[in-house]
Amino acid sequence: MNKENVHAVNIKEPTTRITRARAKALGVSRDLPPLHPQAKQEFNQFLQPNCKRGSSENKSTDMGSNFQSKRRAVLKDVTNMKVINEIKIQTSKQTRKNVAEKNAMVAPTVYVGPQVWKGKTKATQDMTEQSIKELREITSQLKLVNDLESKPIIALGSSLPKGEIKISNQLEAGNEQTIIDIDSKHTVPWMCSLYAAEIYDNLRVAELKWRPSVNYMKTVQRDITQEMRGILIDWLVEVCEEYTLGAETFYLTVTLIDRYLSKMYIEKQRLQLLGITCMLIASKYEDITAPRVEDFCFITDGTYTRKEVLDMEHEVLDALGFHLSVPTVNKFLRRFILAAQSSYKVPVVELEYLAKYLAELTLIEYGFLKFLPSLIAASAVFLAKWTLDQIEHPWNPTLEHYTNYKASELKPTVLAMQDMQLNNGASLQAIRQKYRQKQFKSVATLTSQKPVKPLS
Repeated sequence: MNKENVHAVNIKEPTTRITRARAKALGVSRDLPPLHPQAKQEFNQFLQPNCKRGSSENKSTDMGSNFQSKRRAVLKDVTNMKVINEIKIQTSKQTRKNVAEKNAMVAPTVYVGPQVWKGKTKATQDMTEQSIKELREITSQLKLVNDLESKPIIALGSSLPKGEIKISNQLEAGNEQTIIDIDSKHTVPWMCSLYAAEIYDNLRVAELKWRPSVNYMKTVQRDITQEMRGILIDWLVEVCEEYTLGAETFYLTVTLIDRYLSKMYIEKQRLQLLGITCMLIASKYEDITAPRVEDFCFITDGTYTRKEVLDMEHEVLDALGFHLSVPTVNKFLRRFILAAQSSYKVPVVELEYLAKYLAELTLIEYGFLKFLPSLIAASAVFLAKWTLDQIEHPWNPTLEHYTNYKASELKPTVLAMQDMQLNNGASLQAIRQKYRQKQFKSVATLTSQKPVKPLS
């Protein structure tokens, strides 16, 4: 094989880049394919004067894509708003057509004539302008929605005059007519901030339906007295502490006892049996881990057997029709304390404990059955604030709004509650000893010798 044949064999389509020096050394420069093909040169010459336009086209396309995805994210965020039905966002047929054209443009790079490039750029610009216009409309609509959602729900039956009260998320200094929105800070699901107003409106109706009789000692019972009832409840306070039961369990226990005694006659020998049975039912309903039946038999020193407790449980549930979810003082007290704390920059722990202490004292007294649970809760907050501070008026528009009680409507309950608070010589001391402990800030020792004046 001669040199020419050798060269002919070696001259093929180069698979790697060959420099000019290498080509000269091989002596095959005249036979190598051109470094820049003609078609590629013509395409580059066409793109050279329009390179900025091609970049603008890509940028515009990306901008339109970003607007489209952002619009979808915003719509997902507002799907749970109440006024979403009032917002109708429509996309024009031309916009959808342009979006389809844009998707069809995503293809391998091919040679495109100048007129086609000009048309694509114009279509992309039109699509971007349309997207920007729609995005501005959506933004303005979402701003309106947020303004509507930020306004708190006005509780039904509010005694405040319309147009004279300003509702705000924060306390404005020097403005006594400001109502603070106590639900705006709580976004966790278990606080039910979106439905709190409706829930408490329903509780206000339910407390009228399920309240016990205010004079069952005269009309139904003949063998027990008010003092016996007080002794039983005072003992149940110690039982709750013994088994670390919740506060709502104690309130519900007393409510079940009074509701049963309002309907069924009972002998005094079975009054304690009724007490532990109602606490068993309440602990099953409210506590995570309820004490066993044997525990309640043990706490009575074996006075009652397991069968007697279970039989009494059947009687109580049958007499009450299994209606156990009833409003108690504690249910209203939680919300009213939250409204009272809103006027302070830092929550006052003593205010919470003192209001709970005063509310629990009313459970022992039979005479407080004539007052509604919501009224007792509001009066406990009023007297607690007055006990801690006799200078500032204990009632404000926020409390009046959320309790639906004016200060004058609390007068009988507050005065009766203060007499009980000042009666340190009472024979039943379980609740007082409980709230003398340091864990409750010893609020049972706090009293106000001044009579409550701002009740007119």
